[in-house]
Amino acid sequence: MRIGVAVLAVLMLFIGCKEDKQNEGLSEGLWVVELEIMDNQVLPFNLKVNKNDNGDYAMQIFNAEEVINVDEIEIKGDSIVMRTPVFEGYLAGTFTKNSIKGKFIKESLDRIVPFKAVQGKAERFTAKNDNTNKNVSGIWETYFSPNVEEEYVAKGIFLQEDNRVTGTFRTTTGDYRYLDGILDGDSLKLSAFDGAHAFLFNAKITDSTMNGIFYSGNHFKEPFVATRNDGFELPDPDSLTFLNKGYDKLAFTFPDLEGKMVSLDDEKYKDKVVVIQLMGTWCPNCLDETKFLVEYLKEHKDIEVIGLAFESAKTKELAIKGIKRLKERVGVTYPILLAQYGTYDKQKAQEKLPMLNHVLSYPTTIFIDKKGDVRKIHTGFNGPATGEKYEEFKTHFSTMIDELSNE
Repeated sequence: MRIGVAVLAVLMLFIGCKEDKQNEGLSEGLWVVELEIMDNQVLPFNLKVNKNDNGDYAMQIFNAEEVINVDEIEIKGDSIVMRTPVFEGYLAGTFTKNSIKGKFIKESLDRIVPFKAVQGKAERFTAKNDNTNKNVSGIWETYFSPNVEEEYVAKGIFLQEDNRVTGTFRTTTGDYRYLDGILDGDSLKLSAFDGAHAFLFNAKITDSTMNGIFYSGNHFKEPFVATRNDGFELPDPDSLTFLNKGYDKLAFTFPDLEGKMVSLDDEKYKDKVVVIQLMGTWCPNCLDETKFLVEYLKEHKDIEVIGLAFESAKTKELAIKGIKRLKERVGVTYPILLAQYGTYDKQKAQEKLPMLNHVLSYPTTIFIDKKGDVRKIHTGFNGPATGEKYEEFKTHFSTMIDELSNE
C-alpha cells in the first residue's frame, strides 16, 4: 500500500473526530514511546510532555545528552500529530490521557512504523537483571555487515554508569547519533530517535567482544561485530573523497529557492574563501553541521558558504518547502541550492559533480581557496555526540579557514 493511502487514512481520522468530543488531554510528565520494528523488536525513546502558560503542549525527546524540543503539535479531538524540528518525519495517532497509539510516517520514503506510548514510565529499557558484572566503557573496533561486500568499519565509543550505557558508533561517513540504553546482564540495548532516523542496537557481549544486530526503523537490519581496541582509529576523513585526475576546481550551476541559477563563477564568490556543503534536509549529521556553520558565520564574515541539497522529497515543491523549513528553524543565512530531488542516491549525486571520485557521504564539506581551487574535501561529520572528535573537527575547520583567508 502506498504511503498516500496511509496518510489519507490519518487525515480522515481527523475529519471524523467530533469537534465537541471531550478529552482530558495528555498527562504531563515522562513518557516512553515504543516503535514496533521488525523481528518483533521494540525501539524505545523517552518523551516529556508539558503545557505552557497558554495551555499549549510542548514536548521534549531525550537521547542521552541530546534534547529535541518538539513545538509543532496539532491536536483535534483525540487525534494528535507531532513533528520534530526540520525533519519531515512525524508521529500521528490517537490518544487518551495516559497513552498514544499511532504511526511514525516518512512520506517521501513511503515508510510507516507503528508505535505506542505510555505515560509515567521513565525507563527507556526495562532490565531483567538487577546487576551486571560487565562494563562496555571504552573504544570498540566495529564492523557492520562483516565479511560481505557491504562491510564497513566503525568506532564504538561508550560510557557505562551502573547499567546505563551512552555513546555512539562513528563511521567514515558520520555518527549514529546519541545512543542511550542499558547493559542487561550480557545484553547491550541502545536506541536513538530524532524524527529522521530510528536506530536500535542489540548485542550480546563478553569482556572483549560484541555480536549484535543493528535495526533502522522497520525497513533495514544488519549484523555487526566488535572487539575492544583502545588504539583503534578510523581512516582520515580528509582522504576519502578527492578530485578526479585532470580537475583542480569544482563546477556546478544549481537553482536557489527562488529559481535563480547560482554558480561558483558568480561575482559574489570571486576572490573569496568558499565552503561547499553537500547535504540534505533529511540528514541528522547534515543538521549538526548546518548548526555549526550557522554559529561559525556569526563570528566570521569573511567567507562564503553554499549548501547543495540532495533531497528525498518526491516533488520540487516539497523539496523547496523542506529547505525553507530548515533555513527558518535553524537560522541559516547562506544559500542552499536544490541540486537534486526525488532521491538522495549518492551515485546520482556524483553524476551531478563528475569531478569528484565519488559522493561517499552526506554531509561532505569542500574547501575552496580564493583562486577557486579545491584545497580539501572532508567526508562525513562528527557531530556533538562524538565528544572530543566534534571539538577536533571545529579546531581543524577554523585552522583551515584561517590558512585560506590569510593567503
